[in-house]
Amino acid sequence: MLALGASPASAQRAALTRAEGRVVRAAGRDTVPVTGARVVLHRIGREAQGPVDSTVSDAAGRFRFRFAPDTAAIYLLSARHAGIEYFSSPVHTNPELPDTGVVIFVADTSSTAPVGIAARHIVISRPAEDGTRAVLELIVLENTGQLTRVAHDTIAGTWAIELPPGLLGFDVGEGDFSPDQVSRRGDSIIIVAPIPPGQKQLMVTYAIPGDVSTWHVPFDRSTPSVNVMLEERAARVTAGQLTFADSQAIRGRTYRRYTGKARAGEVLAIALPGGARRTARWLLVALVTMSAIALLGLGWRLLRRTPPRIAPEVRQEEGPAAAALDAVAELDARYAGRESDVAPEEWARYEEERARLKAALRETLASGGGTP
Repeated sequence: MLALGASPASAQRAALTRAEGRVVRAAGRDTVPVTGARVVLHRIGREAQGPVDSTVSDAAGRFRFRFAPDTAAIYLLSARHAGIEYFSSPVHTNPELPDTGVVIFVADTSSTAPVGIAARHIVISRPAEDGTRAVLELIVLENTGQLTRVAHDTIAGTWAIELPPGLLGFDVGEGDFSPDQVSRRGDSIIIVAPIPPGQKQLMVTYAIPGDVSTWHVPFDRSTPSVNVMLEERAARVTAGQLTFADSQAIRGRTYRRYTGKARAGEVLAIALPGGARRTARWLLVALVTMSAIALLGLGWRLLRRTPPRIAPEVRQEEGPAAAALDAVAELDARYAGRESDVAPEEWARYEEERARLKAALRETLASGGGTP
């Protein structure tokens, strides 16, 4: 009876896992520990989500949690500094491989911290029945300093970028900013959320009116990497520093890709075939969804987030999981949707290699290796 009574307690202890690490902030070319930061363990599940436990970082910035994880949930850590909450990547929940090296990087704030654009990706779909074209834009913002950019006042917002004039509709997609943190004001996008050091992704969707024959995209900031993907074969970039790169067949839809860079003040011109048509009042959800899938499938490797450059100790090194994801993305960009265009033996090799990479990725994640 004593042995049976002890079994549940032993099983519960065996199921406990740990999550521990440090809270640090940048100081010149180094980092320093943050003492007294409130660190919170969050659970995100299908049926319930919210804080699980909290603690305060010690004099060395260290914290530690012990908890019984729900394998169907995701766990995150956050630390609050200067009024802003900073989150970690999902922590490992395998009791045999506890996450004991978590680093939460926080920063002081400034309304003048430099924020530029690292990349801008524009996907334009073929016209719908009413002539409108769905557009998806993914903009990669980059805070190159050591301070988190905050708003000078509630009217101006934290950061803004100029939009093409005359667009129809506007929606915020899946990125690092929620819809309540981004708004359209005239021909500009206004972000009111803090922008910490490193890169953040902003995804928006809108539509081009059906009677537009040339679509002009202004660049109010220098952008070192610009990609434009056009589904219509007759559409082309006619002004700017972009050149035709290749064609990509993704999920049965073919896109012509133009790539290059843009200087501040430059206007990109895109010629669109077809005559004037009646404009639509709203963006077609189906086209936006397909455009999003196409962009994410092609650009995973280019759009993978990079950690802050100014704190070597808190960088996450690329692991085998990231390499496997890159390889899968490259294979899909080359073959997905092209089964009828390639030889059967080549298609079989593609499927075999993709299955092998996915199996390797699952094995790596299960063992806690890599940085997915």
